[in-house]
Amino acid sequence: MDQFKQIAALIGDPTRATIMWTLLDGRAFTATELAITADTSPPNISMHLNKLVHAGLLKVESQGRHKYYKFSGKEIAYAIEAMANLVPRPHTNKSGYQEVAPIKYCRTCYDHLAGKVGVLISDSLLQQKIILNKNDSFELSNKGQNWLYGLGIHIDELQQQRRFFLRPCLDWSERRYHIAGSLAAAILNKMLSEDWLRKINDSRAVLITGKGKKNLYEHFKISLAWHRY
Repeated sequence: MDQFKQIAALIGDPTRATIMWTLLDGRAFTATELAITADTSPPNISMHLNKLVHAGLLKVESQGRHKYYKFSGKEIAYAIEAMANLVPRPHTNKSGYQEVAPIKYCRTCYDHLAGKVGVLISDSLLQQKIILNKNDSFELSNKGQNWLYGLGIHIDELQQQRRFFLRPCLDWSERRYHIAGSLAAAILNKMLSEDWLRKINDSRAVLITGKGKKNLYEHFKISLAWHRY
């Protein structure tokens, strides 16, 4: 219990919460970059980073003259993303329409896809029986193995990684599941490498290209023409 209180207190600080939220981008950041994001001074950001590293939440890697900070493990990213589900949902306007911000429409959740599009992809995989829901636990079907092979994703190496292969991840903006794990990361990497998606500088929001919309419809049966943000 004492250790839990210490972790909760560390994350609860506004500056450190900003640091952790920024690192959900999946990239490593320097102290200077994090200081700008958190709107604080270099000495202050160093103090906060040292506390997070000492607690084992972050790790630091040196490259030349620079030090880069990142999560010490993927489970830290999943925990931070899950905490966002505690934020109350915004009310819709009188017409019932709720504008969807880019970060809620399509974003990265550390190393996999999230937001409305991430949930639509998970729904598609379930509807096509590429993945199966077994008591709120996702499993890849035999059909799914062949489907992924056709997409150019080989699962043998993914299943050997020391991490979850496939798991549901509750989306904080949609309040429904998207997929996480090494398989979800491989799907995101495929989409980025094939220019279906493009990352936006200084944002976790992701742009869907024209090529991406075409392939999302072809492979995932998702039509994005009517989705607004």
